[in-house]
Amino acid sequence: MSESTAVLERWKSIAVEAAHAAGAVLMEHFGHIARSEVGSKSAARDLVTKADVASERAIVEVLRRELPGHAIEAEEEVRDARRADDELRWFVDPLDGTTNFVHQLPAFSVSLGLYRGSTPLVGVVHAPRLAETYAARAGGGVTLGQAPVRVSGCSSLRDAILATGFPYRRETLRCDNVDNFRRFILHVRDLRRMGSAALDLAYVAAGRMDGFWELHLAPHDVAAGALLVREAGGTVSDADGGEDWLRGGHIVACSPALHTEMLGKIAR
Repeated sequence: MSESTAVLERWKSIAVEAAHAAGAVLMEHFGHIARSEVGSKSAARDLVTKADVASERAIVEVLRRELPGHAIEAEEEVRDARRADDELRWFVDPLDGTTNFVHQLPAFSVSLGLYRGSTPLVGVVHAPRLAETYAARAGGGVTLGQAPVRVSGCSSLRDAILATGFPYRRETLRCDNVDNFRRFILHVRDLRRMGSAALDLAYVAAGRMDGFWELHLAPHDVAAGALLVREAGGTVSDADGGEDWLRGGHIVACSPALHTEMLGKIAR
């Protein structure tokens, strides 16, 4: 089934509305959460706060009201059962970069990606502390606010600024991404570790970063940002160069000319 441009634009507008509602909730909590109120999930480094939950509830409220037939798969509380292979499903990260948020660093975001099966349709990444919203729908390009953006034209790793991240359970994993970092740092202009995969992907889409890779990610981390990169003219794959990046846990997103070179340095 293919959706019309008008339908996709409406869904994108709803996603922007939901992201902004969540962003407002986050900013109400920003700087007002005591360290004693911060919990952890699967690993001690994997933080969660009341702001994560409140943000997710704000998003779910908008999506349930405007798009009641759509499934939702969010990070904290909501995970609708799978109904069909081609269902419409929102992947929601209400606060990507919780550690930054807790430490009052501005690099955190709200991320919403809509898929039909494995096909991306809508992606929105909103950085409330930075007052920036990246939005895309399939076939419509990417905007930062009202301005269109594109991936960079970087064609060589030696000229590239790349971003990456590290898994929470890195001390227990065979592939912790540290060796990959070491390989890249010797051959690129520089590396960044922002702490929000969704924001990293948005920065690649906007040409601020030339490429991004990370291992051990969840669908809500990459669903929106991957569409942003593709709609901005970039290349997105898993770490083997295939298409299993939504649920496969590994992603490479970059200027097209860097893709082969990046894949050659990543061990997963």
